[in-house]
Amino acid sequence: METDSQYGDSRVQHHPEFYLADGNITFLVEDTFFCVHRSFFDRESQFFIQGFAQAPQDGISDDSAIRVEDVTSVDFATLLWVWYGPKYRLDKKSSDNWLVILELSTRWQFLEMKKLAVEQLQNLKMDPVEKIAIFNKYEIDRSLLLPEYKHLCTRKGQMSIEEGEKVGLLTVLAIHQARERAMKSAGAKECRSPTPADVDDEELEQILKDIFNLNQHATTGSPCGTDIQAPSGDTDRQGVQSQGQSNAPPDINTPRPDASGTTNRSSRSGSVSQGLLAECHLAD
Repeated sequence: METDSQYGDSRVQHHPEFYLADGNITFLVEDTFFCVHRSFFDRESQFFIQGFAQAPQDGISDDSAIRVEDVTSVDFATLLWVWYGPKYRLDKKSSDNWLVILELSTRWQFLEMKKLAVEQLQNLKMDPVEKIAIFNKYEIDRSLLLPEYKHLCTRKGQMSIEEGEKVGLLTVLAIHQARERAMKSAGAKECRSPTPADVDDEELEQILKDIFNLNQHATTGSPCGTDIQAPSGDTDRQGVQSQGQSNAPPDINTPRPDASGTTNRSSRSGSVSQGLLAECHLAD
């Protein structure tokens, strides 16, 4: 259904799947109205609970729809699919879909949905570097990355500069340290031309657990334990902001997590980081 919009010259439409007859909360995302059940948001997200409390009359109709900024209507529908789509089972979704769900559940503090996204991503085959970058960005338990760390330690060749930029300097340094310890251990066993792959899995896992501080299942902080301090990311969250105008929907402004998961650095520190990455690359 397409109707004339009172919010400008563009035309808005009801979402064909997620504009429900018995819905009781209405959102406007781009040019699309969504009418769904508020109970899901009240049950799982402190972000939305606080927003609803600030503007209790917003979202009760199309005229007072809550405008959700910085999100596409396709991505918003992907989030809603988690509640409305499964029908007693989870259909197979690509990693791109689950990354959207991970992104929005993190931004809007849907903790159980975030856990589900992580579980599903664990079941999908992903490039180790990409997976480490994703887990670092969203501060997911690093102990789940042990297979990926092992892969980077034992594969032939070093991480490229591009790969190092994706996983971050601290991860590069930790992998470099783990490879050195593994080769030293293999050399002590009189292996000819020792490589990290020459140590047994149990010993390599313990080396990685020690270096990445995985024995305590740490989810944040430096991947190299207390030897290197990682700058903390900006975790401030913005609340729901109403516009206070009768002819415009209130906005939900949601900050995106920083792509690197860290605070901004100066151009000088960036050049230092690239230098260290190159140094690690050449050292091995």
